[in-house]
Amino acid sequence: IILPLEWFPLNKPSAGDYFHMAYNVITPFLLLKLIERSPKTLPRSMVYVSIIMFVMGASIHLVGDSVNHRLIFSGYQHHLSVRENPIIKNLKPETLIDSFELLYYYDEYLGHSMWYIPFFLILFIYFTGCFTPVEEESRMPVPALLLMGPSSLYYWYLVTEGQIFILYIFTFFAMMALVMHQKRKGLVLDSNGLFLFYSFIITLVLIAVWVVWLWDDKILRKKYPGVIYIPEPWAFYTLHVNNLH
Repeated sequence: IILPLEWFPLNKPSAGDYFHMAYNVITPFLLLKLIERSPKTLPRSMVYVSIIMFVMGASIHLVGDSVNHRLIFSGYQHHLSVRENPIIKNLKPETLIDSFELLYYYDEYLGHSMWYIPFFLILFIYFTGCFTPVEEESRMPVPALLLMGPSSLYYWYLVTEGQIFILYIFTFFAMMALVMHQKRKGLVLDSNGLFLFYSFIITLVLIAVWVVWLWDDKILRKKYPGVIYIPEPWAFYTLHVNNLH
């Protein structure tokens, strides 16, 4: 969107796609290193299966996102459903619309599930090993405090754009229950555990602010019906920001 279209034609991967490809290689490696540092871990085979599912889900999402984001240049509007988009309505034959809905399903549902479930599972397993009986180890250094903002913003984007609030909130509740359980044993979170726990708390605040801000948006309300109303940033972009360019 930002870089000149001549650099990355619509029939070629965009700059964001190359970053996404790097993410699909770097993040699984980091998750493996993270789980190796945890005193409590899953069986090795389950860790490998989780990482494989993560890579598959993130790769499916890469392809779906790449196509969906490039469609913006053709007038696609993320705040509308697939069939309500003007450029999709005019497709002939109409069976092509089914293909775009299949692409949306792979991107927003299957890809997200295979990507985020292993991701949050590994984070939680790592969190279970972040407890210590030593109070002095329960202090975060200054660099960690500075990184907490970007970390929380990253989780906010994952939850809102990925539409995974249920998965996130269940993980957060499990973390809270574990903290209270370990506290009865005289254990407290170490600096790594505090960083992750506080990042999740700030993320919840950011999500609440985001929802309150867009609470009365009738168009987004139509796109995201139901009890849990959390609009995607990309839908907000095509509805309110893209029209300004």
